[in-house]
Amino acid sequence: MTYRNVISAVVRALAAETISSAGGCDFEPKVQSGKHVGEMVGRDAAFLTDCWVFGRLHRSLSPAQWRVLVAKYSTHTERKHTAIAELTKTVRSPAPERFRHCAIVTWALPKPAGVSGKRSTTVLPAAWYEMDNWSEEPHPIKTQERWRRDIRKALEREVDEALVAAQTLLDAEGLIETKAA
Repeated sequence: MTYRNVISAVVRALAAETISSAGGCDFEPKVQSGKHVGEMVGRDAAFLTDCWVFGRLHRSLSPAQWRVLVAKYSTHTERKHTAIAELTKTVRSPAPERFRHCAIVTWALPKPAGVSGKRSTTVLPAAWYEMDNWSEEPHPIKTQERWRRDIRKALEREVDEALVAAQTLLDAEGLIETKAA
């Protein structure tokens, strides 16, 4: 199995741990009858590859790279919240801690356009997306926008660096499609 691109590989790998009813990656092979006796095919083969990629990325990426990918792309609620909490401690900004935390949470859990919270994706209550609620003390709106923009730029930069590292790893394993020109 190969992935279209590094983002689809990361998203599938991070989603793999929530697919199993046991709540984790199940590396026990489920052998199906295929072309060869004992060959894995179809969904089970793809799922096993996703689980393998999850483990390989988790083991090979730096903790900071792994944390930012989990915060951005994971569907595992507990791991995503843990990553967000850890990012709040590491992201540098002149903004107050509560503002930094809210900026990171709304970056990791963006409000999809036109959504009122009735989807399978996690959507925060509307008040979370209003910057005026992110600090106890009043700050000029331009200052708040600058803080939020700088925090998001720093997080996106970290995501880009993590994706480059993941791309290098997955290319070396031959898991990313290469299209002939």
